[in-house]
Amino acid sequence: MLIISINIMKLTINGELKEVAKATLTVTELLKLENVTMPDMVTVQLNDEFMRPHQYPGITVSDGDTINFLYFMGGGQ
Repeated sequence: MLIISINIMKLTINGELKEVAKATLTVTELLKLENVTMPDMVTVQLNDEFMRPHQYPGITVSDGDTINFLYFMGGGQ
């Protein structure tokens, strides 16, 4: 009998519960996985803490984490 183990993380991404079939995942990988438009213009909030873009490759998300992708817009009159 062959037993296959798949690690699935449950993440809340922009308010939506999602399951990701990965054992480890960095913020950079998550941005790609989620097809985030203009990832260089997005601010990532991980469990209510804002991350700096240079940190994304070294930060690993964990099962149960809450991640928000935020775009700040300027303009107006």
